[in-house]
Amino acid sequence: MQVLDSSAFIHEYHTTDDTASIPMVREELEGEASYRFDADEGSGMHIHIPAGGTVDTIKRAARETGDAETLSETDVRLLATAFELDAVLVTDDYAMQNVADHVDVTVNIIARDGIKEARNWTYQCQGCGREFEENRERCPVCGSELARKNPA
Repeated sequence: MQVLDSSAFIHEYHTTDDTASIPMVREELEGEASYRFDADEGSGMHIHIPAGGTVDTIKRAARETGDAETLSETDVRLLATAFELDAVLVTDDYAMQNVADHVDVTVNIIARDGIKEARNWTYQCQGCGREFEENRERCPVCGSELARKNPA
C-alpha cells in the first residue's frame, strides 16, 4: 500500500498498488489536483484517520530529529497513516522523509531527489552561538533568536 501526499496528486503520480490518503490532503489541493484526489477516492483509494497515539509517536519522532517545527499537522498525520498501515509514503517533502527514516517508514520520491542522509537537527543561538537540541522561542542565556542548524 502507498500513502499519498499532496505532491502525488499535483504531479499526477500513478501506481498499480493500493493507495491511501487522509482528508487533510484533499483540503490542501486546488484545481485539477483536487479532481485527481476525488477520482482516486472514487476508484477505491482508502481514506484513513490515524489514531491519536500514533500521531503522538510521530510528533515525538519529529522532535527527536528536529523536524517538529517544519512539519504541518497534515504531514504528521500522513506519516502516522503510513506508520499504522505499514505502507510506503509517497512524498517530496524532505522533513517528512527525514522523520520517516527515523521511524522506519519507506518513502517513494516523486519529482525531486530524496534526502541523502538522515539528520538530527540542532538549534543555534544567533547571538551567543550556544547550541540546543530542542527549539525554543528565545535563547535562555542571551535572549536572541534560535535558528535550525545542520548537525554535520
